[in-house]
Amino acid sequence: MEIRSSGDLALAGPGRVRGYAAVFGAAAHLGGFDEIVLPGAFADSLASGQAIRALYHHQGDALLGSTKSGTLQLREDDHGLQFELALPDTTHGRDLAVLIQRGDVAGCSFGFTVPDGGDRWEQRSGTFLRELLRVDLREITLTSDPAYTDTTVALRSLDEQNFFAAIRDPIIIGRRWLETCR
Repeated sequence: MEIRSSGDLALAGPGRVRGYAAVFGAAAHLGGFDEIVLPGAFADSLASGQAIRALYHHQGDALLGSTKSGTLQLREDDHGLQFELALPDTTHGRDLAVLIQRGDVAGCSFGFTVPDGGDRWEQRSGTFLRELLRVDLREITLTSDPAYTDTTVALRSLDEQNFFAAIRDPIIIGRRWLETCR
């Protein structure tokens, strides 16, 4: 699973948080390549009715809500993947509300896989660009770990040795060489 970040968090009321888990067209600079999410990338996942979880720092044991229960609402708009989350009355939920209010946690991330044909690669001015056309969204997460400047927060696990070997071999680029997991 791949993980990307973006968005600003805001308390939408007592026990509610809203923001953008992804912003369309914003370039993420991920070491050896740039990446952008295109409008419509999440449409299939949202239409499928699959359960998508909201987590704290991508930790499965820090569940904050889910689309299945209705505590997480997701939709695409012109700006990106918007969400609203009803925080649980749990230690994670209460702590997170305080951290958001203080500004310690101000960003979001999302975890996904890319189905065949879901991305497009090209080289522009000596830099590889990956456009995410369609992704299978697995989770959104609220986090405080910024990793690159064009988005608020990022958490990523990428095997750089395999990445740099892949960019030397154009055949590998079109394959699932960027599958990552945490």
